[in-house]
Amino acid sequence: MLKNRVGCFLLFTFFLLSCSDDGKGPTGLSELPTGDKVPIEEEEPEVTDEELMDLTQAETFKYFWNFADASSGGARERYHPNDPGNSEGVVTTGGTGFGLMAILVGIERGFVSRTEGVERLNTLLDFLENADRFHGAWSHWINGSTGTVIPFSDLDDGGDLVETAFLTQGLICVKEYFKNGSASEQTLAQQADDLWKGVEWDWYTQNQNVLYWHWSPNFGFDINFQLRGYNEVLITYIMAAASPDYGITKEVYTSGWASDGSIVSTNTQYGYPLLVKHNGSEQFGGPLFWAHYSYLGLDPRNLSDDYVDYWDVNVNHTMINYEYCVANPDSFQDYGEDCWGLTASYSRNNDGTIGYNAHSPSNDTGVISPTAAISSIPYTPEESLDAMHYFYRNRDDLLGPAGFYDAFSPEYDWVAEAYLAIDQGPQIIMIENYRTGLLWNLFMGNEDVQAGLTKLGF
Repeated sequence: MLKNRVGCFLLFTFFLLSCSDDGKGPTGLSELPTGDKVPIEEEEPEVTDEELMDLTQAETFKYFWNFADASSGGARERYHPNDPGNSEGVVTTGGTGFGLMAILVGIERGFVSRTEGVERLNTLLDFLENADRFHGAWSHWINGSTGTVIPFSDLDDGGDLVETAFLTQGLICVKEYFKNGSASEQTLAQQADDLWKGVEWDWYTQNQNVLYWHWSPNFGFDINFQLRGYNEVLITYIMAAASPDYGITKEVYTSGWASDGSIVSTNTQYGYPLLVKHNGSEQFGGPLFWAHYSYLGLDPRNLSDDYVDYWDVNVNHTMINYEYCVANPDSFQDYGEDCWGLTASYSRNNDGTIGYNAHSPSNDTGVISPTAAISSIPYTPEESLDAMHYFYRNRDDLLGPAGFYDAFSPEYDWVAEAYLAIDQGPQIIMIENYRTGLLWNLFMGNEDVQAGLTKLGF
């Protein structure tokens, strides 16, 4: 059982040592001068931090390589090892952007060869080039075989600007990674550049000083969802400002994302100022993916606008999430210094079935999401590694064929044996940013990105 595994580990280890390979004779015993025998309590060899990061990246990479969509090479929305047909053929746009970046990590780490990586990326970018687009933006879900839109909801059958921003963040990294390579690699880099530059970001303002999330040829802007901070959508404004042909003005950023300065917060929790008003979670901060998705390529170090320093925002957000789990006001099993992390992920319904929930300190159901702590490693390296060691110690329950499973609850002895692209991607990417800064360096080295940041006053 998950909640008992760590406590029983030494006893289990001794049991294994007391049996020979064929289970018929004693082993692991020490001969004393008197001839008496006593058991040696041998602990499992401790995995180092570096080995653990290697393992986590290698296993998580499999989600975007071994279990990618068979036709397009894009990231599947979800993968359930026990039900592999679940959502088969459903490619997720944002998760595919994360997958582009993960493939670059895979090449750097030697999980695949550069040639293999380029071949997969050629297939994937050709797919994206021919997929349905809506004033340049891709839909949330795409049919992996045909490239046609799969409606995400009744009104959402067109462009999704936030998912598109996550995708284009990855396209820029691909462009920068291969731009000085071989002739074929430079062609790939140019294709990535052309794809992201085709997004009509300014169309999604409706000529107002704010970006809108959705547009559909069937329903127009009927969803009417404005992008205002603070949440996961900062990267959308950065990409829109960076666009050389369809760019937005600073006024769209100031009035939209920053709400003319009212984004700033004076709230403090556990001694950490939140600095920005987290939408709907102004006291403890929102789910931790808000500190991840926009910052996979966008480097938050020394990233300041007219209002806040985003490195401080993300560090404080993560520390509040961590301190909440350590305080554990609801007394959930195992919560503490090495078992923490609340974010949107699969979740346990009251009847024990699998569901989905945006976990946060203000919405805590006793479910821990490994991506929360793992993807926060640039902000909280010690605390994140402690959590990774906990996940690894419980690997018989938590480690599956594509990395650590999406969510678990020691309180209910429950594990979601399933994966989501948007949760797996930030793990491999943010570990790499912590180790080498690879994706941060690629994205921030792009001249259009730098021009956009300058336009917005960063």
